[in-house]
Amino acid sequence: MNKKLLILVSLLLVTAIIFTGCVPKGGDNSANDTPAATDTTPDSTPTGPKILKTNNSSEPGSLDPALAQGTHESWVLDHTFEGLMKIDTDLNVVPGMAKDYKISDDNLIYTFTLRDDVKWSNGDPVLASDFEFAWKRALDPELASDYAHQLYYIKGGEAYNTGKGSKDDVLVKALDEKTLEVTLEAPTAYFLELTAFYTLYPVNQKVAEADPNWAKDAKTHVSNGPFTLTEWQHNASIKIRKNENYYDKDSVKLDGVDFDIIDDENTAWQKYEGGDYDFLSPLPQAVVAQMKANNNPELIIGAEVGTYYYNLNSKVKPFNNVKVRKGLSMSLDRQTIVDKIAQGGQIAAEGVVPFGMHDENGKEYRDNVGKLAEFNLEEGKKLFAEGLAEEGMKPEDFKNIVLLYNTSEGHKKIAQAVQEMWRVNLGIEVQLENVDFQVKLDREKAGDYHISRAGWIGDYMDPITFLELWHSESSFNDAKYNNPEYDKLINIAKTSPDAKERFDAMRNAEKIVMADMPVVPLYFYTQPYAQKPYLTGVYKPLVNYPRLTYADINK
Repeated sequence: MNKKLLILVSLLLVTAIIFTGCVPKGGDNSANDTPAATDTTPDSTPTGPKILKTNNSSEPGSLDPALAQGTHESWVLDHTFEGLMKIDTDLNVVPGMAKDYKISDDNLIYTFTLRDDVKWSNGDPVLASDFEFAWKRALDPELASDYAHQLYYIKGGEAYNTGKGSKDDVLVKALDEKTLEVTLEAPTAYFLELTAFYTLYPVNQKVAEADPNWAKDAKTHVSNGPFTLTEWQHNASIKIRKNENYYDKDSVKLDGVDFDIIDDENTAWQKYEGGDYDFLSPLPQAVVAQMKANNNPELIIGAEVGTYYYNLNSKVKPFNNVKVRKGLSMSLDRQTIVDKIAQGGQIAAEGVVPFGMHDENGKEYRDNVGKLAEFNLEEGKKLFAEGLAEEGMKPEDFKNIVLLYNTSEGHKKIAQAVQEMWRVNLGIEVQLENVDFQVKLDREKAGDYHISRAGWIGDYMDPITFLELWHSESSFNDAKYNNPEYDKLINIAKTSPDAKERFDAMRNAEKIVMADMPVVPLYFYTQPYAQKPYLTGVYKPLVNYPRLTYADINK
């Protein structure tokens, strides 16, 4: 039996075992279910409050826009805050807190005028100065925001954040209560879309200055979006309720959303199937496969611009060796992973930038980059063996190497598949370890890992949102990659006013990072989710989790 067939048989066996074990036969919760917080809110009925119930798979590290760093936080923030711009139900970038804006002829100065009727959840008016405060606060090196780099497009932003300039030199300024002027370092085609991203959400200056811990408790949390945080039982549940001060409240049909915080996908699915949830994402992969096979109308395969990959810690031997890194990548059969394991319509990764991004001519970006990640077992085995020998190591030394992933049945199945492919193809035994999502993020930042599961959903529709991750100074460069030529190209892509020069730089940069392989891309995301037939109005931006803002329950 050849090795690819041997792997496939092994993976099918794993899939069959999990498939039969994790799809519940009935709707009852098992004794091992994580208990939801006691809820005195009446069930959603035609005459009672419309409370949408779902799950948020991980405890947020923070519900402060400046400190958030993942979808476990942004899904809540995207419903409780709103930026100058927002993504509407037609997936267009449209004015949010701003009623209009003007852009200078040189595309460097943006002048936003706020709506007259915008208020915070506590009744304070939303002011232009709240945006100025929030953006400079996120750039404050003392705050240590992981996403501060999203504000480097503002003139003086990077200098202030890196200690080379002052806050006063950051050119975002409230000209009056309703007018915000922003000067950029260079023309940035996606800047308007960026103002819809959570790091650039406003913060109530008066509240934040009075209480540095305002975002840690629902009693002190103040926001400006369609919903407001009313309860946060840490590691158990989050409740948000309709914000009566929101300017577009008449379009918001729900009275609120209740999120459980359960990291076990099978437990969450049991609650959805049992009628406790109206909506659920993510879903167990075996459930997605079964729903697809049955043409279940409650399954929606949401389009998403994102990449699932593994970090290789280049500061840890033998991942400092490019041959080892490339060997690990080339020995993975990505098509088998998406077809037999992920099973959610994902696309085998060809690089780190997913399909869906457009180039300078409005065409598919990937078409002019080529396939930079592929299954090539013979070459992979050769490179891996050479790299190990150069590091004075043997395959059996991998018994102490650990692949880290955050707790999820789906991530576990992918990790098991990768573990098996490496065992069969390279003769190495990698260990697996699962931890809470926030713990994983913290360990990656600290460099406390060998191999780690990672994923990135684009922050906006430009390839740089992926490629800038591996700039040597990026706060999300968890692979600790450092290539001066790559950095140079990324800097060009972020500052050049010439579209062709920008995209040429990005195409060349992607070729470099895939030649060095500090990360191993596995597949390009989709986002399967389940939605009850009586739930309407949910929409799915390409770069966000599904939006519940204009959802309605009609039982």
